[in-house]
Amino acid sequence: MQALVKRAKSFLKSEDGPTATEYAVMLALIIIVALAGITLLGTKVNDIFTNVEAGLPDGT
Repeated sequence: MQALVKRAKSFLKSEDGPTATEYAVMLALIIIVALAGITLLGTKVNDIFTNVEAGLPDGT
Protein backbone atom coordinates (compact mmCIF):
# COMPACT_ATOMS: atom_id res chain seq x y z
CA MET A 1 0.00 0.00 0.00
CA GLN A 2 2.88 2.36 0.78
CA ALA A 3 4.31 1.76 -2.68
CA LEU A 4 1.01 2.85 -4.24
CA VAL A 5 0.90 6.03 -2.13
CA LYS A 6 4.54 6.74 -2.93
CA ARG A 7 3.92 6.23 -6.64
CA ALA A 8 0.85 8.52 -6.52
CA LYS A 9 2.85 11.26 -4.79
CA SER A 10 5.62 10.89 -7.34
CA PHE A 11 3.11 11.16 -10.18
CA LEU A 12 1.55 14.31 -8.73
CA LYS A 13 4.97 15.95 -8.25
CA SER A 14 6.13 15.00 -11.74
CA GLU A 15 6.03 17.74 -14.37
CA ASP A 16 5.90 15.39 -17.36
CA GLY A 17 2.10 15.38 -17.54
CA PRO A 18 1.60 19.16 -17.59
CA THR A 19 4.45 19.57 -20.05
CA ALA A 20 2.89 17.06 -22.43
CA THR A 21 -0.45 18.85 -22.10
CA GLU A 22 1.16 22.21 -22.86
CA TYR A 23 2.81 20.76 -25.95
CA ALA A 24 -0.51 19.30 -27.09
CA VAL A 25 -2.24 22.67 -26.69
CA MET A 26 0.57 24.45 -28.57
CA LEU A 27 0.40 21.88 -31.36
CA ALA A 28 -3.38 22.31 -31.63
CA LEU A 29 -3.00 26.09 -31.86
CA ILE A 30 -0.29 25.77 -34.52
CA ILE A 31 -2.51 23.43 -36.55
CA ILE A 32 -5.46 25.84 -36.31
CA VAL A 33 -3.34 28.80 -37.44
CA ALA A 34 -1.81 26.76 -40.27
CA LEU A 35 -5.23 25.62 -41.50
CA ALA A 36 -6.56 29.18 -41.39
CA GLY A 37 -3.54 30.43 -43.33
CA ILE A 38 -3.79 27.67 -45.92
CA THR A 39 -7.51 28.32 -46.38
CA LEU A 40 -6.95 32.06 -46.83
CA LEU A 41 -4.01 31.51 -49.17
CA GLY A 42 -5.94 28.89 -51.14
CA THR A 43 -8.82 31.30 -51.69
CA LYS A 44 -6.47 34.03 -52.91
CA VAL A 45 -4.63 31.65 -55.26
CA ASN A 46 -7.93 30.40 -56.63
CA ASP A 47 -9.00 33.99 -57.34
CA ILE A 48 -5.70 34.64 -59.14
CA PHE A 49 -6.08 31.55 -61.33
CA THR A 50 -9.68 32.49 -62.11
CA ASN A 51 -8.56 35.97 -63.21
CA VAL A 52 -5.77 34.51 -65.36
CA GLU A 53 -8.18 32.03 -66.94
CA ALA A 54 -10.64 34.80 -67.72
CA GLY A 55 -7.87 36.84 -69.37
CA LEU A 56 -6.75 34.05 -71.69
CA PRO A 57 -8.21 33.76 -75.18
CA ASP A 58 -10.70 30.97 -75.86
CA GLY A 59 -8.43 29.21 -78.36
CA THR A 60 -11.21 28.64 -80.88
